[in-house]
Amino acid sequence: MMSIRNRKTIRKYSDKIVSEELLNKLLEEAEHTPTMGNLQLYSVIVTRSKDGKEALAPTHFNQPMVTEAPVVLTICADFRRTSTWAENRKAKPGYDNFLSFMNASTDALLYTQSFCNLAEGEGLGTCYLGTTIYMPQMIIDTLKLPKLVFPIATITLGWPNEEPNISDRLPLSAIIHNEHYEDYTPEKINDYYTEKENLKENIQFVEINKKETLAQVFTDIRYTKKDNEIMSKGMIDALKKQGFI
Repeated sequence: MMSIRNRKTIRKYSDKIVSEELLNKLLEEAEHTPTMGNLQLYSVIVTRSKDGKEALAPTHFNQPMVTEAPVVLTICADFRRTSTWAENRKAKPGYDNFLSFMNASTDALLYTQSFCNLAEGEGLGTCYLGTTIYMPQMIIDTLKLPKLVFPIATITLGWPNEEPNISDRLPLSAIIHNEHYEDYTPEKINDYYTEKENLKENIQFVEINKKETLAQVFTDIRYTKKDNEIMSKGMIDALKKQGFI
C-alpha cells in the first residue's frame, strides 16, 4: 500500500482509460467515510465526455488537466436528496441554512479525501482543484445543480504520466498546539518557515515572481485580498441562489 508520505499531485495523465468498474469500486468504497447522522450529505458528478470537460474547463481557469484527464469528479455538498427524502416520508426538512451547508461541505470534503486515498492506493493519480469554490455559480450552471446542492471539490483522475517531486511540508511542531492554542511569535515563524523558504525551488519561485519573500508571492500575486473579496462575494451570492443563505 502506498504511504501517504510519498503521495504526489498528478497533473499529467496517460491515455489509459479508468474503467467504469474500477471507478465505481472506488466511489463505493469511499462511501464508508464518516458522515453526519449517517446521511451522506454529498453527491458526485462524473464527467468523462470531451464536451463535458471542455464545458467545465473555464470554471477552473482552463487548467490543462481538466480536459486532459480521463475523468473529472465534482463533489458537491448535497442537502437536496435528504430534503426530498424527508418530504416524501411525511417529514418537514429544515436544511435551507448556513449550518446545513457547513455540515454537507464537511461530509463532501471527507468523502473527497477518502476517495483520493483509495484511488492513489490503486496507482491512480489525482489533482485537487481549489478553483471549485472560486467560480461556484459557473459550475452550478454548467452541471445544472438544483437548490441545496453546491460544488465543494473537483478532482481530476487518471493514470500518471509524470513523476513530480514530493511537495514540502511544515514540521509537525508548526501545526500542533498542546492543551490550548499558542500564538506564533516571530521566533517560531523563523523556526517553522526558514527551511521551506530556503528550498531551491522556492527561491526560484520568488525570483521568477520578482518578489522579496515567498510570503509576498502568496499575498501579492497568488491569493490577493482583492481577489479574495471578489470571490467571497460570488460565493455568498451563489449560496443565496442555492438556498443555503
